[in-house]
Amino acid sequence: MLEKMKEIIAQQLGVDEEEVKAESRFKEDLKADSLDLFELVMALEDEYGIEIPSDDLQNLLTVQNVMDYLKSKGVEA
Repeated sequence: MLEKMKEIIAQQLGVDEEEVKAESRFKEDLKADSLDLFELVMALEDEYGIEIPSDDLQNLLTVQNVMDYLKSKGVEA
């Protein structure tokens, strides 16, 4: 799942895939602003066919948080 996440995140945030690691924090490490994060959530929802409620977003601070969240919603790698 990490490889696909790297691809999506790099494309949405305009960073190199090598910069995206499981422990990467969206705002601090990848320099994402709120619009970037909104677009990233939309891309993830489209890619994985799920809806991520805005209440859940505050807990999704790192790439690993997102992968764990997707797995908890039944998304397979």
